[in-house]
Amino acid sequence: MLSNLELIHEFVDKTIHNKDILLSNSALTAQTVYNTNQLTAKSQVVIATAQLNCASSEFLVQANSTHWESINQVLVEYSYLLKGEIDNRGFYQYKYCKVPKGYQMHCTKSVFLWRAWWRYRKNVLKGGIPLDLLIQNRDAWYPIRDLTISDGLLYIKTLGSEIAVHSEDLIIWLNKIGVDCHQNTGEFA
Repeated sequence: MLSNLELIHEFVDKTIHNKDILLSNSALTAQTVYNTNQLTAKSQVVIATAQLNCASSEFLVQANSTHWESINQVLVEYSYLLKGEIDNRGFYQYKYCKVPKGYQMHCTKSVFLWRAWWRYRKNVLKGGIPLDLLIQNRDAWYPIRDLTISDGLLYIKTLGSEIAVHSEDLIIWLNKIGVDCHQNTGEFA
């Protein structure tokens, strides 16, 4: 029997390749209904959907699903990024985003970027433009120059601006491959 994570991988992979799906385990069911691939939890309603045969696959994921973190992890592995806020039905929207070569993408609470930065920050002191950690802002990737915390907000300084986010806010960031960040702990290996 497929684990939840394996089933989610199959759901995302089949959807990206515009293929129908019919899989189930004790907790999740992935199936095609009216040209839409759906992922449902046994204890919940639909927790993820995606239209088949679209020019570019787009996923909608239930924000308060108990499986959200696993779905988010798999979508990030396939270079799908969270876009915008939660819609009026409680879903996050994910769209494909080209990741620069040599980088690994993360979509985490901002506190995990802080933890990665704390271990990385000594490299910034070497001078030049720091390229080991990048953050997405306005659909572009910017090198992170500095991070500070004040009054519960994380201030991220890039080459062109400063972004303020709460520690629990979701942000999209990249680390250079070889600068290994663990998503669960946010620390370097």
